[in-house]
Amino acid sequence: MNEAKRAKPVIAVIHGPNLNLLGTREPHLYGRTTLREIDDGLKARGAELGVAVETFQSNHEGAIIDRVQQARGKAAGLLVNAGGLTHTSVSLRDAIAAVKLPTIEVHLSNLYAREEFRHRSFLAPVCLGQIAGLGAIGYRLALDALARLVLEPGAGSARSSQPDSSQVKSRAATASKKGISQK
Repeated sequence: MNEAKRAKPVIAVIHGPNLNLLGTREPHLYGRTTLREIDDGLKARGAELGVAVETFQSNHEGAIIDRVQQARGKAAGLLVNAGGLTHTSVSLRDAIAAVKLPTIEVHLSNLYAREEFRHRSFLAPVCLGQIAGLGAIGYRLALDALARLVLEPGAGSARSSQPDSSQVKSRAATASKKGISQK
């Protein structure tokens, strides 16, 4: 009874351009689950895991970068689906690197089974990992992983062994292109 109630760590979920159209936009690629359903599911799962989930979506690159920067000092980790900005935004990549929060990149579709221009992620080298191609369940898997990394000291020890992000090419993209599995 004397224990002070501790605030739950916050996981910030950031959705990029066009994700507000989920459920109706190209359902053969992105599924029929709406963004609201994804967000509601993440908040419920976060409560089960002992983390608070805050969600944000914008179609504007600057607003997304602002939200990433606002997470510094407030959030314990980031879960990011940058949509098309994944393949174009050096500024978003730099913001993620600057806040130094554990970040997992999520994509509903398999980027490497799509157009060539989608095979390169500017974000992957500054993220802990990437989950792509599993539809809406990819968000839940990313949240489960990120919550574990945030709540269990030492669970993310692999992070400290990652090379400097400025020297890393997206290993996932390289392996996929070459048909090599990562170990």
